[in-house]
Amino acid sequence: MNVAGAAVLAALLFLAYGAQMLRWLRVLQREHYEPHALFRFLGRWVSPQSPGARSPWRARPRRPVTLSQLLIVAMLVAAVFRAPYVWVVLCGLYGLFTPWGLSVRGRTSALQWTRRLRTVAGVALVISVALSVLGALSSLPYLGAVIAVIAVPPVLDLSTRLLGPWERRHAHTFVAQAQRRLAQVAPRVVAITGSYGKTSTKNHLAALLSADFAVVASPRSFNNRAGLSRAINEHLADGTQIFIAEMGTYGPGEIRELTSWCVPEVAVVTAIGPVHLERMKTLDTVDAAKREITERASVVVLNVDDPRLAAWVAPLREEGKRVLSASSRRDDVDVRVALEAHRWSIYAYGVNLGSLDEIIGVQPTNLACALAVALDLGVAPSSVLSRLGGVSAVANRLNVARADSGVLVIDDTFNANPTSAVAALGVLSSLDLTGRLVVVTPGLVELGEDQYSENLRLAQRVAALGAELVVVGRTNVAALVAGYHATPTRFDTRDQAVTWVRQSLVPGDGVLYLNDLPDHYP
Repeated sequence: MNVAGAAVLAALLFLAYGAQMLRWLRVLQREHYEPHALFRFLGRWVSPQSPGARSPWRARPRRPVTLSQLLIVAMLVAAVFRAPYVWVVLCGLYGLFTPWGLSVRGRTSALQWTRRLRTVAGVALVISVALSVLGALSSLPYLGAVIAVIAVPPVLDLSTRLLGPWERRHAHTFVAQAQRRLAQVAPRVVAITGSYGKTSTKNHLAALLSADFAVVASPRSFNNRAGLSRAINEHLADGTQIFIAEMGTYGPGEIRELTSWCVPEVAVVTAIGPVHLERMKTLDTVDAAKREITERASVVVLNVDDPRLAAWVAPLREEGKRVLSASSRRDDVDVRVALEAHRWSIYAYGVNLGSLDEIIGVQPTNLACALAVALDLGVAPSSVLSRLGGVSAVANRLNVARADSGVLVIDDTFNANPTSAVAALGVLSSLDLTGRLVVVTPGLVELGEDQYSENLRLAQRVAALGAELVVVGRTNVAALVAGYHATPTRFDTRDQAVTWVRQSLVPGDGVLYLNDLPDHYP
């Protein structure tokens, strides 16, 4: 091959490598730099299949053949028949165009060139160059460069793991700063966790307390080590009396570490459910991980409508904790928000504080937990009803609004668990609508072995409601199609589904947008 041809092949491999790096760096960043996340998503894209079916492989829906698989097989054939230049061209196509649908630039989440991302990319580049040099020693031309293109996900995984200890030391600087800031301001700390409902409960509590106290709540979903320390360092102003800290976890030990430096006086647990099972595997693990938030707290507020949390009450009291129970259904609790004929009756310690119209999109158990904390921190029972006027649904969580077209829209795009899905379908069915009901969803994710069955049940509930199912993407399409027992409308992206809704629905119709996956999901 002449110099010009060799240069073209080298340029092709260089572009292919760059495209793969941009794709997988974006996945890594979206998944909070969890190394093993790259292999989970590589499996989703290269061999798409609704995960989690507990049936044997032979009973699962047949996997579609992907462009990635075809090109990998073709490269192997080219290598066997010693056709290196064909091999290089195929590798270039693989790097430039696969996984098909995983964008280089990003449609919903562009790559942010942060300090951490640049560091990971730099280390990965060094490893890739080393692989290329080693491959150049072989008799097969371009072997090293081809390996570097194909090996981008494992190389990024390795780079992130190698940098892990250094990143933890780097993050400790900000944690130490946050710890000093907490000591300086000395607010009372309320820590909130739960498989779902923690953000809503945090916002409800801030609304209930704000008239009496100087309150700061951790913004958005800043609920891990980096986010919580940043929230404290950037938002905890002098004179803050109460700091409300949302705390999330992907596994045991994380909340214990958070509470070691952001020590709560009051701990709130909203629910234990099948969220992040892909990482934590079992509900018992989720239960233990969430329980860590109670270890340093003197007061614990629990949603005892959840049977797992109800089982915590006695052991925590034996540990000397003051436990406050919250519910929307039980009478034998400290605080109850009971729905009675579209009105909420508020009970605190056996006393009826009054009633008000139901606030659509607000879950009564979350509100009951927030009320229990507010009353314990000193909000007068006589002012509770007036304070509830400041409570509203959290953005993108069961928000109900009428579009300019006259279509009633339920935005539940930030909820993604089986319990919230049932609640959202309940809201859709309860609305006074005379026309079509439509559910737009990519399904539910991170449910581990339960993912297929939960999405199957979700589609069955949509069908039982008499609603039309619109499936976005292909992550859960097999389960959703099987559960719906009909042919649902399908789109690759949510934007396409929204366009269809606007063109198809008329006044009297209603649409529920249930969950919204970023575009690093298939």
